[in-house]
Amino acid sequence: MKKLLIFVFAAVLGGTLALGGYLYFFEPENQQTVYRQKFAGEDPYTGSHMTTTHLVTRDSNAGIAANPDFTTAAEKTIHAVVHVKNVEVVDAPRNISEYLRGVRGGKYIRGMGSGVIITPDGYIVTNNHVIEGASELEVTLSNNKTYTAKVIGKSPQEDIALIKIDEEDLDYLPFGDSNSAKIGQWVLAVGNPFNLTSTVTAGIISAKGRNLDEEGTQMQSYIQTDAAINPGNSGGALVNTNGELIGINAAITSRTGNYIGYSFAIPSNNARKIVEDIMEYGNVKQAILGIMGSTMNPEKAQMDGLSLSQGVLVASTSDGALKAGMKKGDIITDIDGVKIRKMSDLSSYIKTKRPNEKVKVSFFRDGKEKSATVQLTEYETYVMVFDEADLEVANADPSYLRNFNAKSGVKIAQTTSSILQIPMDYFIIIGIDGQPVRSVKDVREIMEQKRRGESTHVTFQSRRGQQETVVF
Repeated sequence: MKKLLIFVFAAVLGGTLALGGYLYFFEPENQQTVYRQKFAGEDPYTGSHMTTTHLVTRDSNAGIAANPDFTTAAEKTIHAVVHVKNVEVVDAPRNISEYLRGVRGGKYIRGMGSGVIITPDGYIVTNNHVIEGASELEVTLSNNKTYTAKVIGKSPQEDIALIKIDEEDLDYLPFGDSNSAKIGQWVLAVGNPFNLTSTVTAGIISAKGRNLDEEGTQMQSYIQTDAAINPGNSGGALVNTNGELIGINAAITSRTGNYIGYSFAIPSNNARKIVEDIMEYGNVKQAILGIMGSTMNPEKAQMDGLSLSQGVLVASTSDGALKAGMKKGDIITDIDGVKIRKMSDLSSYIKTKRPNEKVKVSFFRDGKEKSATVQLTEYETYVMVFDEADLEVANADPSYLRNFNAKSGVKIAQTTSSILQIPMDYFIIIGIDGQPVRSVKDVREIMEQKRRGESTHVTFQSRRGQQETVVF
């Protein structure tokens, strides 16, 4: 009898373990569950009556991945991010205080930032505002070796600059695809805030296609993240957990000048295109779709009686869009499969393309979905550099010039200083130093022949036909 009870006990115990194992490994992992299993009988060892309860516990977190491991991405990144010093070299006192103290010149640090090595032979991408106005650039690697860098090229309007140091076999970061980055994805920001080298912070992507200056003439398209970025991080790397470069840290929004919750990075696809243009052509080739427009919103849709509340509403067409048959009133919702919800989405995607490339544009017209293949054209610009500010000009087509009752001239694309504010659609430039200008090429030829420090006479014309010459 006792042997029979032992066999019964062993059978029940084996069944209990089997059932518990099944419930642990194969039941859905949606909640914490306690399974109660009982059996009664005589204890084979003591002979007393017993009741046994087995608890099989299911952890509700069993199906949730552990926190991501950033160590590999950080290790890949910190050796490819450099410290950039903007050095000013002067040969005279800068102010009366220096004169009285006997200072007669020297080297001064204008500012500091970060940069990202993108090739093993020393090409480094950073922000234009990090290197702006520098007499010399001093680059320090994570191993504390210091080099003098030279500027290869820059795009002030996109705030990207390419510099280079003479070295080989450097650690570098590969470009990732910023278009595939997702909201909520973990990212690392690596840079040198407050002169603290090789600093790593973590966060998530909070938004994409963020425009910080809706009223400005230069459409922005930032990746927004809550990874802490402070002064000195500018030009540093924003990487995913694989250690791929998906952004160049560029800006923060703050009342104090320090990080208070959100920061912004230039998408890597945009930065990569600029760098490749500089390497191949020596300047940035900017493509345009050929539309003027604005972001749709519910209020505008209701006012115009439109059924869509997202997209870009076309106000006018020219160049490629006009030739492809697009019209005023079309609502662009997709380009090459990329969703277009606002103007910054469109701007960001087109900035990754070059002139003469073709894109497929999906849009709605009179409630019906249509598509057109548009060949992009070149948006040629030139930055006129003055002591007061930089003034960017672009070619103007005949329809634009008719607004000014002018046969020739160049349009004002933007200014880069609050000191010099010239509305781009209220004035055009018709002459420089008494010479008429018909294109960006004319402006470039005149400006590149000028001596350093020589004054420049710029003649503007307003929409009313009034002309005025300003000396810079």
